[in-house]
Amino acid sequence: MHAPETGGTTGGGFAALAREIRAAGLLRRRYGYYTIKIIGNLLAFAGAWVAFAFVGDSWWQLFIAALLAVTFAQLAFVGHDAGHKQILQGRRSNDILGTVHGGLIGMSYETWMSSHNRHHANPNHEDHDPDINSAALAFTQKQAGLKNGILRWVARNQAWLFFPMLVLEGINLHAGGARAVIRGDVKARRLEGALLLTHTVLYLAAVFLVLSPGIAVVFIVVHQGLWGIYMGCAFAPNHKGMPTMNGEGKVDFLRKQVLTSRNIRGGKVVDFVLGGLNYQIEHHLFPRMPRPNLRHAQPIVQRFCDAHGIPYSQTTMLRSYRHVLEHLHEMGAPLREQHARATA
Repeated sequence: MHAPETGGTTGGGFAALAREIRAAGLLRRRYGYYTIKIIGNLLAFAGAWVAFAFVGDSWWQLFIAALLAVTFAQLAFVGHDAGHKQILQGRRSNDILGTVHGGLIGMSYETWMSSHNRHHANPNHEDHDPDINSAALAFTQKQAGLKNGILRWVARNQAWLFFPMLVLEGINLHAGGARAVIRGDVKARRLEGALLLTHTVLYLAAVFLVLSPGIAVVFIVVHQGLWGIYMGCAFAPNHKGMPTMNGEGKVDFLRKQVLTSRNIRGGKVVDFVLGGLNYQIEHHLFPRMPRPNLRHAQPIVQRFCDAHGIPYSQTTMLRSYRHVLEHLHEMGAPLREQHARATA
């Protein structure tokens, strides 16, 4: 499945903004950029495993685990771009590229993109956005009120637990893809299943053949944990703590995407670290826009929003995490108050 198109959603002046973006040439493919990006990522990925074999059974391997966490995230960012058809012209060619990248890191490309497309269609909608429909966390008061048992305790303390829980995000990405393949929820079930199985077998074989059992287990924990934290920290600032939507009233496409999204300020280092997701507003308005063009679209979009009185949220990376934690703390407040009354 693929990211929703912007065509046909021209309310609120979006058509005028889209014409300006097209006139600036910002929807054109960037084949050179992605060629260098993909080759660089694959060389880093291969180099990390060569270093892994060279270092051997040593605690120094934990540095290799950290390097692999970064390369896994960078490969995932390219898979994300392929899912939005940012890289190549046709759907099939982008799907092939995305599926291969998913296979390299043990993710089901089709499963993740299916969820991600629903997020793009209804960002921060408490009923329709899977990104804020978490079993453990409560992003709205309605969600907090529905928690029971251990999940209620987690939601009550979610601001403190948020970053520690990200340690499990990498495992969750692997497991979610595996469950979807086993249930038959993906069209390319055999292909995705073969890629996930191959990744798992080769990964575990390499780790346990080269490393002693104790170091191997710690290596896996560090690698998968850091990858999960990286992925969570790249996606969490984009919408968490921003206004949520529900079934009441209609909001045009432009405002639905802008009001629920947050940009992260920074230069090219931030662009690299966050895979271009720091331009979340521009990405949601123009999901097919190649990643390197988002930086150039940002001032155009911000100027347009300012001229039309549409709030445009942009902050630093650290402050964005503060907003996320403050929002989670606020959503858990009623549960803490109820608990305090019950135990008084």
